[in-house]
Amino acid sequence: MTAPLVIFDLDGTLVDTAPDLIASLNHTIAAAGLAPVTYADLTHLVGQGTRVMIRRAFELRGRHIGDDAIEPLLDRFLEHYKREMPGSSRPYPGLTEALDRLSEAGANLAVCTNKLEELAVPLMEKLGLLDRFITVTGGDTFPVRKPDARHILGTIERAGRRADQAVMIGDSINDILAARNAGIPSIAVTFGYSDVPVAELQPDHVIDHFSELTTSLVDRLIGAGQAATAAQA
Repeated sequence: MTAPLVIFDLDGTLVDTAPDLIASLNHTIAAAGLAPVTYADLTHLVGQGTRVMIRRAFELRGRHIGDDAIEPLLDRFLEHYKREMPGSSRPYPGLTEALDRLSEAGANLAVCTNKLEELAVPLMEKLGLLDRFITVTGGDTFPVRKPDARHILGTIERAGRRADQAVMIGDSINDILAARNAGIPSIAVTFGYSDVPVAELQPDHVIDHFSELTTSLVDRLIGAGQAATAAQA
């Protein structure tokens, strides 16, 4: 089999960023007099990038915010988040071992996240993860973002691979839908920020820990996807 491309989401998949997202968001919305959000609010807030996260925080507090008013708050968030990076954010247990297994077996690794590139890349660098991935695409890399298939397909193209060689790993509906829309298999992790049990999102496979992410699992899912495509041809 040709070497696979294993694509990861970032927040809630590779790295537990919740404490720092909440801290920077609360720093941001305090400027508008909003009460702080909590970890319990996180699954409703994250997944569509920082602007949407700020807007949803306002909605959560029963406040409307216009597009023009978001921009200075976005700058406030970015300044705080970058200054504190990496803060308390840490890779999930077993991640580095899983990345080692995949790389040693010849797999290529990539990241496809709705987080802005200017936040995703330095965070991964500070955590010692960046050099493991051949490409990182963010929510501002292309004109579209997950769950639009073109975000994943653009990531695959940048990695120099084909869609039938790829698998997507994520924790949310955006990741699973994007994979489905792109016609590639998906693996959902249970330890991320989904607001529903990830099995309900109907990924091709679910893992509870990165110890379950093996080369044989990746090869099996990609092979099944290729067989299904061939059967439809």
